[in-house]
Amino acid sequence: MAELLALDKVTAGYGESIVLEDVSFALNEGDSLALLGRNGVGKTSLLVTLMGLTRLHGGGIRWAGSDIARMPTHRRSRAGLGWVPQERFMFPSLTVEEHLTVVARPGRWTLQKVYEIFPRLHERRANMGNQLSGGEQQMVAIARALMTNPRILLLDEPMEGLAPIIVQELVRVIRRLVQEEGMSVIVVEQHARLALSLTQRAIVLERGRIVHDSDSASLLADGDKLDRLVAVA
Repeated sequence: MAELLALDKVTAGYGESIVLEDVSFALNEGDSLALLGRNGVGKTSLLVTLMGLTRLHGGGIRWAGSDIARMPTHRRSRAGLGWVPQERFMFPSLTVEEHLTVVARPGRWTLQKVYEIFPRLHERRANMGNQLSGGEQQMVAIARALMTNPRILLLDEPMEGLAPIIVQELVRVIRRLVQEEGMSVIVVEQHARLALSLTQRAIVLERGRIVHDSDSASLLADGDKLDRLVAVA
């Protein structure tokens, strides 16, 4: 598979404050990555750095072979980076369907295909953004990113605060995207074992630096190491 995304000694943060230091890794087309670590270690900052929303102090970012370090956020989205932020960003004045169609770009992810993997959204398609449960809002956020027809999905805490039945539904969708659709995915998730079960590779951050990089299966099998690295169940 061809290289899709590569970070080379990336140092980034907010203003003069440094959050990420010397971060390097690469993903090929179809790769899936669990981005793990305790709260406040830089996981979300890494995703927003990929979207161009932090200050890059050093290093480089390549996307499909091109340098995107200075590329504005909207152009990164058009180039194929699909971001699903933790905050979801629902618009109360838009229906579910309008949330999806307003960002639609040509490609295999059509309204029909999105409704196929999220049948609940088809049922709720005429509801406004402020008439949805937290789980339904998360479904809209993922579906909206898919409607841009991205080459990679950046999922920031997709399971946070959701009921177990909704978590099961989202797990089913993410697993399908990775295993059946061949979608490249980076998942930031506090539920480390869940994230590892969905992905091929894992990176653990500590104080903005990568302290562990391995395949997900081996880290999942080593419970003692996992607990030391992320201290979660």
